[in-house]
Amino acid sequence: MSTFMAKKGEVERKWYVIDAAGKPLGKVAAEAAVLLRGKNKVTFTPHVDCGDHVIIINCKDAVLTGKKLEQKKWYRHTGYVGHLKETSYDILMATRPEKAMELAVKGMIPDNTLGRAAMLRLRLFAGAEHTHQAQKPEMWEM
Repeated sequence: MSTFMAKKGEVERKWYVIDAAGKPLGKVAAEAAVLLRGKNKVTFTPHVDCGDHVIIINCKDAVLTGKKLEQKKWYRHTGYVGHLKETSYDILMATRPEKAMELAVKGMIPDNTLGRAAMLRLRLFAGAEHTHQAQKPEMWEM
């Protein structure tokens, strides 16, 4: 019996919508990472980009459990000496909830060309409306 190996041209991509309202940010990000990699498919091949497109709506309504809202920080560096900036997640979720979701998903996919291609298929929206109705996305239930 031979092992099935998908080829780049054989991959069929679907569109999924995940509603993050009232759900933990990490759980939504984990589901999105699985869909972006294609690990939910029986034709999953580790060295081939076989993931789907994912739209996450209501990012502003995702919740952080425990004391993460006050204690968790996002660090970034400007490139200048001593310019390490930190932002608390309560400020980040209030001002840029899409960035918080993007950081969570990005941490759950590999740091290589497959991961970078997967992140291009992720669309994030703070509210309930999205601009991809023409692709006829399906709702993904968690």
